[in-house]
Amino acid sequence: MSPVTSHVTHGQPPLRTVQVLGGGNAGSSAHVRSLAAGLVARGVRVTVCAPEPIDRAYGFTAAGAEHLHVPRSSDPVSVAALRTACAGADLVHAHGLHASFRAALALSGRPTPLVVTWHNHAHAEGPRAHLLRMLERRVVKAATVVLGTTSELVDRARHRGARDARLAAVAVPRPPSAHAHPDRPCPKVRAELGATGRPLLITVASLDPHRGHELLLDAARAWRSAEPLPLVVIAGEGPLRPALQRRIEDEGLPVRLIGRRADVGELLAAADLALLPGSGEARSVLAQEALNARVPLVAARTGGIAELVGDAAELVPHRDPEAFAAAVLRLLGDPARRRELRERGTRQAATWPTEDETVAQVLSIYDELTQPRPLGQRLGNGL
Repeated sequence: MSPVTSHVTHGQPPLRTVQVLGGGNAGSSAHVRSLAAGLVARGVRVTVCAPEPIDRAYGFTAAGAEHLHVPRSSDPVSVAALRTACAGADLVHAHGLHASFRAALALSGRPTPLVVTWHNHAHAEGPRAHLLRMLERRVVKAATVVLGTTSELVDRARHRGARDARLAAVAVPRPPSAHAHPDRPCPKVRAELGATGRPLLITVASLDPHRGHELLLDAARAWRSAEPLPLVVIAGEGPLRPALQRRIEDEGLPVRLIGRRADVGELLAAADLALLPGSGEARSVLAQEALNARVPLVAARTGGIAELVGDAAELVPHRDPEAFAAAVLRLLGDPARRRELRERGTRQAATWPTEDETVAQVLSIYDELTQPRPLGQRLGNGL
């Protein structure tokens, strides 16, 4: 992060903010970690309310923020704990729909400004879809400002009744490997994964529904006869692991589940391709990391992926394993196209906001909402 200017005004106490997180979505957690570090560097007091495992994984305290354990729950005890944590805050910033709902409950009856960032497009079917719409409407009614990480999410917030919805600048920290993709990928990592002498395809995602893992296994089945045989490595954990492993073994698929990894940058640097068969993220962390690391990406056209990567990836129709498999095999057989995607990826990544720009935008909103205003202009947080 480049040098920053202190935000502390002489003779005035520092701005105090509370960041509220829920279940630890990779994009929102990485964003809050980066945001906390940038705000603290500018003299802002930051408290992050999140479950304990999220702090261990993302290191909010190491970034200079205070961390308070608040369970991912909307029960009265958890809401009361969050209400106590928000007492005395100049502003509360909640990330994700459920965290935003809890923050709105905790701030009910208080004039504290509430900023909400929607990182993902929430999905629900049947009766749950109606409940989801009700939840979104209650959140945008309570929020002073709603930030969406894609244009689609901004439009969704406005459609639900947001008084003020804006496009958010959201940066993912560049990994150390971002500056040089090796054209001869790291043999040590490839050997560890069992990919010596064969293409290595990497995807990183929790093993949850809507992540596209079943589609990826369908695609892997389609290229079992390819020579040399590509190896798919899936980094991540989740409830689908037993079912996925069973299918891999029953069908003899060239796929390995390697669990949660802390060396994603090294895995990507060793890969021939990165795969994104589906995503619950509006701004996929894997897509950003792949383009930063100059790794060609094949992705299903879902959510905000097209807006994020532009023409710097191979995009295929959603839920079409045949098209996905064909795109992978076509790209593996076309070195010139892979080189083109690396160059396009570098150019596309340069258009994304930096961490400094992200912090600057958020801080300007904080200033806008915390400056003294006439009583009649103040916005409450009533549900």
